[in-house]
Amino acid sequence: MTSPTQGKARRYEDFDWYEAPRYYDAIYDVDTDLEATFLEAAYKRHATPGRGRRVLEPACGSGRLLAAMAGRGWRVRGFDLGGAMVRYSRERLRSEGLAGTVVQDDMATFKVPGTFDLAHCLVSTFKYLLSERDARGHLRAVAQALRPGGVYVLGFHLSRYGASRKAHERWRVERGGAQVDCTVTTWPPDRTRRRERVEARMRVVEDGEERRSRTSWEFRTYDAAEVLRMLRAVPELEHVGTYDFHYEIDEPQSFSDRQFDTILVLKRRA
Repeated sequence: MTSPTQGKARRYEDFDWYEAPRYYDAIYDVDTDLEATFLEAAYKRHATPGRGRRVLEPACGSGRLLAAMAGRGWRVRGFDLGGAMVRYSRERLRSEGLAGTVVQDDMATFKVPGTFDLAHCLVSTFKYLLSERDARGHLRAVAQALRPGGVYVLGFHLSRYGASRKAHERWRVERGGAQVDCTVTTWPPDRTRRRERVEARMRVVEDGEERRSRTSWEFRTYDAAEVLRMLRAVPELEHVGTYDFHYEIDEPQSFSDRQFDTILVLKRRA
């Protein structure tokens, strides 16, 4: 570790931000209540009415939405491929006195017991599925997990194929005595490979010490036409609504390449 006052060189440690759930959670927790309110509103508006309140979250991460939905009376189940996130999510539910199930599983091939009224996956996690087979496999697995008339709320960024410059998103949050600065950089997408390079740089100052990490990965790219083609290959799900990351249920959007931040509501056909 280096002190914030020791020189100007940027030194990066060899840890993945997804292996640091407390800091990762602090970054994304800002919109949790807004997202949970939107999920309930999307369910009320688009799902066929039912008696259940069972919600499934693929790639649940730090469990922030599991806890939020459980606190609103939903029966929650989540899964994630990352062991650190699964452990953190379980402890979060336990420490808040909330019931729920969290297991380790793969987005592309998962199977769950029973059926659910609502499922959701936000913040572009879906784009970690790098092949068309895995993306379609995920959607089919979600469809199998939903009851007829249940809905899947799927959020991700569309790709700007015409972009020539990198794009940046930045956050600064403070929690529990830690200051977390995070910058996520996305490079212009490669349409031929259907890939875009992404990098997250995190700086944490806590107890007078500074840590820096750098994590790189690739996302699968999508424009509107590619999304619609993929959805046509999974007829079990019907596209019934489009929104953006303002999470306003009374402001539905037209689905097109003009919309970068995209939320799709997909309904399980009877």
